[in-house]
Amino acid sequence: MIHHLEFAGWRLAIACDGPVVSTTGAEAIVSAGRLTVLHDMPDALVYRTGQNSWSPAGWRRLGESPMRISDPARRRTADDDIWDDPVRHHSAWLTVLAEDDRSGEEDGRALLVGCLEGDTPRVRADTAALEALTETGSRAEWMIRVGTVTEVLVAYARAAGRHLGRRPIRPRSVWCSWYSYYEDVSQAALEDELDAIASLGVDTLQIDDGWEAAVGDWAPGERFPDGMAHIATRIRRAGMEPGLWLAPFIALSGSRLAATRPELFVTGPDGAPAVAGSNWGTTYHALDLTRPEACDVVHETVARAVHEWGFGYLKLDFINAAAIPGRRHEEIDREHAYRRGIGVVRRAAGEEAFLLGSGAPVMPSIGLLDAVRIGPDAAPMWDNYATDDPSDAMALNALRTSINRLWLGEVIGIDPDVVFFRHRRNLLSDEQMRWLQELAAACRFRCLSDRPAWLDAREKDAVRAFVAGHEDVDLTGRYRFRLDGRKVDLTDAVLGGGSRYPL
Repeated sequence: MIHHLEFAGWRLAIACDGPVVSTTGAEAIVSAGRLTVLHDMPDALVYRTGQNSWSPAGWRRLGESPMRISDPARRRTADDDIWDDPVRHHSAWLTVLAEDDRSGEEDGRALLVGCLEGDTPRVRADTAALEALTETGSRAEWMIRVGTVTEVLVAYARAAGRHLGRRPIRPRSVWCSWYSYYEDVSQAALEDELDAIASLGVDTLQIDDGWEAAVGDWAPGERFPDGMAHIATRIRRAGMEPGLWLAPFIALSGSRLAATRPELFVTGPDGAPAVAGSNWGTTYHALDLTRPEACDVVHETVARAVHEWGFGYLKLDFINAAAIPGRRHEEIDREHAYRRGIGVVRRAAGEEAFLLGSGAPVMPSIGLLDAVRIGPDAAPMWDNYATDDPSDAMALNALRTSINRLWLGEVIGIDPDVVFFRHRRNLLSDEQMRWLQELAAACRFRCLSDRPAWLDAREKDAVRAFVAGHEDVDLTGRYRFRLDGRKVDLTDAVLGGGSRYPL
């Protein structure tokens, strides 16, 4: 059926397979499995956000090629491969068309089409129309909103929270082991640095990947001889919340769990466990979270980490694997299967535990996780001449994707990954480090990974001042915001430097 809508000076023609539920001065709600919105903005900018934390997000012109990850193997891990399109712009859950107005404090006129709840919603755009649909064809609730870019994205975030639920947003300051030790983190190294890390003023010390015997076999490895409860107690005695990295939904192909319980995993057409992604020099598989026995494995893993070992902060990584395409014990939408799995984690961890999702399907995490990573790994280098992959680990990619998801801070905690203060073992300029720090302040998620031994006295003082900040945040444009009324403009950071993704 065809609907003609007029609001806020816009005239829109909408074709859909369901009714227009409501309209206001700037917004319409449509219940449909598929809808098409005709537009008259062939030269507009189009906003794209990918499915998970590492997926690229940002702006291109409608007439340009779409923003995407070109390498299929990497795309399988860092985006939603089944919806990749080398021709049409494609986005998870929502898209925005916007006039290219960079003058003044406010951004230009914009049109948003976004899903509020539905079965793996996707949106495609070209120079004539926006097409919104669910993967299963079932009806979903869609918002059509007009205004400035900031207005429509903030309104959408708040509406999504009303539909999906929301948890209190709890700002955090975290020291993470990854960018100092990577997989070589050890009990001895952390015990040597506990007091020095605590003196920086962070509220959480999070042990990252490398503590475990194997991904999928969640027991402490040989570098933690006294066990994880011991190091958690030491962290707490130093005055910090103990945090731990887990990837509870996956197992490496060579893990004991994958070898002994293959029936617990999402399978491919051949009945064998499907490949969910690649990392650690191999592939990994995803637990089928519609299967009660797989949920029991996740519950046991998380409950042990929180209630037996004493970690009140969990960084849950590679959790997009729960939403991969494949055959499941129960035929349900794959993003609903993901939400079911996160529900298991929340019940096992308890309401007070802080759950951060990395590699998380962003929109389906709302209402369940306390925070999500909103960009790829930062890394202590700005860019890399050897790659054009927008999901690769580098500070420029992390900043671009994260600032283009800053609006999510209206409804869920947002983590742009670490900032850097050290000048040792770091290729970033002072200006580049400042850009990352300003963005982290706007996200109200302050995380660093600098070893105290790599910081001089002036750098340590700067860390303490940064960690102590708690600014009010006000979004004023695509790359602009205010921190306690102070204007911050990161346009040069996003657009400068010979960008491959200039918008």
